[in-house]
Amino acid sequence: MSDRIEIEEVSAVEQPPRARVEDLAEAPERKRDYLEGFLTQKPAAAPAGEPGGELYEAVVAALKEIYDPEIPVNIYDLGLIYGVDVTTDGHAVVTMTLTTPNCPVAETMPTEVELRVGAVPGIGSSEVNLVWEPAWDPAKMTDDAKLELGML
Repeated sequence: MSDRIEIEEVSAVEQPPRARVEDLAEAPERKRDYLEGFLTQKPAAAPAGEPGGELYEAVVAALKEIYDPEIPVNIYDLGLIYGVDVTTDGHAVVTMTLTTPNCPVAETMPTEVELRVGAVPGIGSSEVNLVWEPAWDPAKMTDDAKLELGML
């Protein structure tokens, strides 16, 4: 291997040939597009208890109807809901937090969540797990919530 660098000067570069419509007529027929079958398939329905499923989305809709009394934003968009799990037999488990441990609704909010989720058609029983780790912070809010509160 040489450590020399060679430089070649050129005055012009030959242009590549341009495609012509006449050339297409002579070309073999194009193979079927591999995406054609994929794009015509209908998406598989999500199981009822998983995100995108009917029952899961009904639980999320119920959570979006519960508002924090001090902040005019629902608890889901506020980022207080850390997880929603719905089993195949209709048991819903909601993992949530509050803005602070000293929140005035610390005793009533988890009960309200449990009652509202339990009232969703298809849910047989509901359970709420109130957690403090990770702690809630404004970064957990959705953009809609931030916009509502004038933070965007």
